[in-house]
Order: sequence, then C-alpha cells, then structure tokens
Amino acid sequence: MLLKRPDKRPFVLLAIALLGAVYAQEVSAQELTPSPVGQGANGPSLIAENVTAKPPVVALAPTAVGDTAATAEPVPQSGVTPESSSLLPDPAPAPAVGAGAAKNTLGFFGRFAKAYYDDWHSVPGGGEESKHRGYPPPESNPPYPFTLWPIGGTVLIGYNNATSYPLTTALQTGPHGDWWKRHNIQIYGWADAGLNFSSSTESVGGKYANSPAAYNQIPNSMQLDQLATYIERTPDTVQTDHFDWGFRFTSLYGGNYRFTTAKGYFSQQLLTIQPDGTMGKQYGWDPVMAYVDLYFPHVAQGMNLRLGRYVSLPDIEAQLAPNNYTYTHSLTYTYDCYTQTGANATIRISNHWTWQGGVSPGCDVAPWKPDAKLTFNTCLQYTWREAMDQIYACSNSMNDSKYAYNNLAAYYLTWYHKINATWHFDVESWYQYMRKTPNIFNPVGQTLVQTNSNGAWCKNAYEVTCYAPEWAILGYLNRQLGNRDFISSRNEFFDDLRGQRTGIKGRYVETGLSWNHWIGSTIVMRPELRWEHNFDNPAYDGANRHSQFMFAADVIWFY
Repeated sequence: MLLKRPDKRPFVLLAIALLGAVYAQEVSAQELTPSPVGQGANGPSLIAENVTAKPPVVALAPTAVGDTAATAEPVPQSGVTPESSSLLPDPAPAPAVGAGAAKNTLGFFGRFAKAYYDDWHSVPGGGEESKHRGYPPPESNPPYPFTLWPIGGTVLIGYNNATSYPLTTALQTGPHGDWWKRHNIQIYGWADAGLNFSSSTESVGGKYANSPAAYNQIPNSMQLDQLATYIERTPDTVQTDHFDWGFRFTSLYGGNYRFTTAKGYFSQQLLTIQPDGTMGKQYGWDPVMAYVDLYFPHVAQGMNLRLGRYVSLPDIEAQLAPNNYTYTHSLTYTYDCYTQTGANATIRISNHWTWQGGVSPGCDVAPWKPDAKLTFNTCLQYTWREAMDQIYACSNSMNDSKYAYNNLAAYYLTWYHKINATWHFDVESWYQYMRKTPNIFNPVGQTLVQTNSNGAWCKNAYEVTCYAPEWAILGYLNRQLGNRDFISSRNEFFDDLRGQRTGIKGRYVETGLSWNHWIGSTIVMRPELRWEHNFDNPAYDGANRHSQFMFAADVIWFY
C-alpha cells in the first residue's frame, strides 16, 4: 500500500519554522554555555482550553484547553514568565557573572535557540512548583497533556495559567523584555504534522475514505494538521485582592480546520463543494478562539467571565492537538459540539465545588446566522481526595433542539480518577439528540437537509422528520513510564441510533493504543494503532467495509 504524496504547499511554513529552530539551536550549542541545572527558565506546558495549569517543568520558562472541545487549554508551565505576576514561582537565583551579558548580546534567533537548548538539556522535575491555592495538581506536563483534570470555558481559578514557550522566552529576554513581562503577554504556538497507513484506500472509498474516523480522514497520506498561533494575556487568579483580565486570540491553519469551523466564521472554505465532488477545501484557516476573560476575585473564591468564541465546555479531548492523549480522536469526541460564541461564567465555590453557566447562539454557529438559537449551558464540577478524583457533569446546549446546523441537545458525565503514582483513568459518557431531523429516505425530508448537517435514518419512509438520538461511552487508561513517556489505551462504544452524526446508522466500537514521547517539553511524538468497527452497516472505506485498521503518528513542535 503506497503512501499518498502530500500537498507540498502547507509544509513550506512548517519547514521554515523547523529549519530555523534547528539552525539556531546549532549556533546556540556551539557558542553558548548552558545554564546549570536549576537556573534559567522552566519548560513550557499546554493549557488546553479545558484543561488546566501545570506544575513546573524544567528548562524553559508557560486555556481548552485551547478550550477543549469543551475541555482542555494549553497547559501552563512555570518558569520564566512575567515577573510581576503572583502566578509565577519565586525568581531563580541570579545568574553567574557574565551570564547576563552573554544573554544581552544574543539576537532574537540566538535567544530563540537558547530557549530550545535549555529545554532539551534540562533535568525533568528540576523546576520550582508554581504557586496555587487549592489542591496540588494530580499530574505533570510533560508527559501528560495537562496537570489538572480538564474543565472548559475558563482559565484555571487558583492556578498559574501563564505559559512561556521559546518564542515568548525570546521576546521576554530581549531588548523589550520588561515590556512583555510587565504586560504579561505571551505569543506561542506549534506545528503538528502527521501520517497514517490505513486499511481503507482512496481508490475504493474516495478522498476521505477513513471517515467516519475524523481529523486524519485521508487514508495513507501525510498532512499538516495544525499550524497554531496564540496571542494571549492570562489573568492572575491565584491572588484574591484585585480584579484582573486577560484575552486570547488563536489562529489555526491546516487540515483540522475542517473540524473546528463554525458556520459564519469563514465557513465558505468548508461548506462549498469542490471540483472533485468533495465538500470543503483540504486546508483552511479558522480563528478558533477569540475571547476576553474577566476575573472577579471576591465572588465566592473567584469568578471568571469569558466573553467571545471559545471551545465548548465538556470532553476529555480537545480541538487543539497538544491537549490530547493521542494523535487520533475518538468517535465520542468527533461527533459532539466544538465551539460556542457567547458568555460563560465559572465560579469556584470551594476546593470541592465549581459551577458554570452560560449563554450562546448554539453549537458551531455564529450569532448572526439564521441557525442561531438562544442556548443555555450549565456544568457542575466536584473534586475530592485532594484532586485525585473529579466528576464533571454538563448540560451543554439547552434550547428547542430542533434540527439546524449542529443544534445538539447534549448531556455529559465525566469521571477522572488517579489510581496511584503511575496510573490514572478517565471515563466519559454522553447522550445527544436533535428533534424533527429530516428523513433521508423521504423525498420531502431530503430537501430539508443542510450542508454538513446530516439527516436521519428514520424508521419509516413516510416520516418527513423524526427524533434522532445517539449515545456514547469512552474510557482512557493511562500509565506513566517516566518523566517524558506514557502509554494510553482508549476504548469506546458509540451508538448512532439514526445515523445523524456519522451519516451511517449503527453501533460502533473503537479501540486504540498510543505512546507519547517528549524531547524536553517542546517536541512530542505520538505513534498509535487503532481499530474500529460498525456492527450494523458498512461505514468505512466509502461505506464498503464494516471495519478499519490504522497506524497513525504525528510530531508536535512547539515554538
């Protein structure tokens, strides 16, 4: 089976970024003496917009969290971050004589390279613990994608939310570094490229023959999944003295835009039929997050109000690549809500309880589109055993649930449990539905189906519309192998009772095994094996096979 030749154009940006970093690292390795262990910056981490802040990493200085599809934010790291913020650990010892002079003589690319050098030559666990109030984080990043269990639609109240990847470090240690630190602004991102070898083929099933598996839908191919850039300011939620604020703008280019796009946000890229008969461009751009955070410390133990476009609240997984245990996504995650635009309040009541409530125009739709409906959401999080256990229950979309563009009513329950120092598991289940969904077997119903919003396999052909529910249960079992490695086993059952989510009715199972390996805290490699099956209808390889087997792997390079 041959690997399909990739479209070279999207890789130009990736190549420039990687070659520039490698060249700069070579210069740094030849000309600089690395800082002694324990000095310099601490390694970066991701706060997935649904995820949480992370304990200190070593080497560089860091919501789902990107938001998560509702759950994770890039996980923050402690280290060289704005010195004026109480989010940060106490300052490291002063550098040796001459070290400051050497730093000041470096140009931008030299500082950028040194950030990588320090990260790759650090000792895991050597940094100071980031300040927080409440339970200590139950996990570490690396190797996991988060340190606190994911919660979406908010920064982590009581924890450090700042990051400091190499680009931020280079800016903060340059001629205008004091300005960047004083204003607590971070600029960072990553490039994520992957490949897959699949039992499905384009010659049989068409261009996206891996569907209904998502994200890496093109079989036997390489692709640029994400080239993401964040510009953000994080509020200091550790302190309880004064109001603070933050913002985030996230630019995402790559094949994954096909799953983050909301109707009304440059959605013509996705919702236009292409000359080859497929829907949407292979690569596109999406401003997947654009919001402000307002932190009010005197409401209970702190309240964060988020205004703008954000990743929807629930889910173990998230849209942004680094916020996930694995390269590929579960079916459970693929076929629920991705982003919402509105207002969401998160109130920390105590160490145990956090409540959330919000309003939006619905799932994956801009407020100005006809599909927009007044929609409410509410979630309740309960944490116990010093954060070793957490339950997160959400009603994510409450409106009339009548068929429209992804207008799902969705109810979630997620449990996170740390077994011991090396093992933890996560279990998520949801029930979703849309009412009055057009019947694909009825001539009138067929005319009511919207682009990229499937109709239903109704029981009777005479029905023009019908009720279209689905439910799923998903589990992850994870074992840490060391400071830079873990393995993750994923198993799920997904019953698409009327075929409205995947387009093919049936009971699906999916199982996978993945390994994560980090180089410092700026490169992660994620190979995996995955098998999936529809018991009732052929769903894979262009609806020609019941099953699909895949080897997939990606590399994420942070900058």
